[in-house]
Amino acid sequence: MNSKTFFTVSIFLIIFSTMVKAEPVLMSADWAEQACVAWNEDPTLTDKLYESDWVKNNLERGYKVIILYRTDCTKSKRAELKISEAEGKAKCIYGGKVVDATVDKRADYIMHATTQRWMEMGAGKYGPMKAMMMRRLKFKGPKMEAMGNMGPFKNFLLLAGSVPSDTTSCP
Repeated sequence: MNSKTFFTVSIFLIIFSTMVKAEPVLMSADWAEQACVAWNEDPTLTDKLYESDWVKNNLERGYKVIILYRTDCTKSKRAELKISEAEGKAKCIYGGKVVDATVDKRADYIMHATTQRWMEMGAGKYGPMKAMMMRRLKFKGPKMEAMGNMGPFKNFLLLAGSVPSDTTSCP
């Protein structure tokens, strides 16, 4: 290859690489934004969490908060999802960086696991019951409420595998 062709190919590769959008980092604000969209496309999450009254336990604020993070990314910022009752469904109304610093464990959830465990749960290798019983997923929040919603909760864990993400970097 002559130098002119090499230069042309190099420029093309540089331009192309800037056009290719990288996947968001797992549990980052950008990932949470996409997870929010995926939540709203999942009828199990939107319908079943409405039918069970899960979404209505919101302390009269109008929403529930779910804070997510990866325990092996110790200095990383956490991600947040806000779920609200809308149109007879449990809809995600916000996904991004944590903006609701006041999390009330009577209605809200804080969930964390290692990257490996998030990916195992996201791949459906095991569900929420095993994840919690074996302490692969740690959470704070209304435990009895969570136990009564294991079916939809399984779909929530699958978001970690269905929303494309970079799992090698920390948020």
